[in-house]
Amino acid sequence: MANFYSTESKIICEDHYALAATIYVPSKNIKAAILIGPATGIKRQFYASFASFLADNGYGVITFDNRGIGDSLVGNVKASDASLQCWGEKDMPAALEQLKKAFPNTHYHLIGHSAGGQLVGLMHNAMDFTSIFNFACSSGQLKNMSPLHAIKAHFFMNIFIPFSNGIFGHTKSQWFGMGEPLPKKVAQQWRAWCNGEGYVKSSFGKTIHNHLYDDLSVPSMWVNATDDFIAINANVKDMLTVFTQLNAETVTLSPKDYALDEIGHMKFFSRKSHVLWSYALNWLERY
Repeated sequence: MANFYSTESKIICEDHYALAATIYVPSKNIKAAILIGPATGIKRQFYASFASFLADNGYGVITFDNRGIGDSLVGNVKASDASLQCWGEKDMPAALEQLKKAFPNTHYHLIGHSAGGQLVGLMHNAMDFTSIFNFACSSGQLKNMSPLHAIKAHFFMNIFIPFSNGIFGHTKSQWFGMGEPLPKKVAQQWRAWCNGEGYVKSSFGKTIHNHLYDDLSVPSMWVNATDDFIAINANVKDMLTVFTQLNAETVTLSPKDYALDEIGHMKFFSRKSHVLWSYALNWLERY
């Protein structure tokens, strides 16, 4: 029998945009509360098994869909004005405030998946986190990838995204098995940041004028996998250069060490990879 229950909720952002969310509430005393920051275009249901595991171990959890994604999409995706930047500046801060309301007077942790960890420095309330645990979080810099993977990434980023945006008014990333269809500005910013260095750093002084990348100094764990061609060690290192004060530890996992066929960029959160979840649990219990 599960030691928690879950409930559907709404998160109201500062601009009154409503985000779909799921709250996982432990039945007994709450050890701490966790915001799961989703990867680009990934719906909150993807994290349900992992969130349930955390809640079953005494942690309050919120998962949510960024605006323009999943149940947080209003109308047609081609009409969405969402961007990566507004996910970090508006959606994630509102989700953290909702987490604080749901679970007051405790410690708050971010578990970020790819973009969900990259964007934390855009959150005006990011200093409220006690720690950060990121998986597959890197700058995604194309030039650091192996030649074959760089060609594939270059085609998607620099050929398919402009083509799809021009023809359909959004990016059909689902054609490549990459989550939900992406709003036009999300894909454009994703493309620009992966072509630069330091991901979000590409927009400092341009569209981004206020951030906490130079202020965050909480303990953080950055986990990647040997079979992830995006969040390779060089790109994790590149992303970490953006956080000038962050206290960071890194771990690279090999699927064969855990009798897994794949970890890659996504499978850490799969129920089949539950053997890996102790990394997150042990981290939370440290902080």
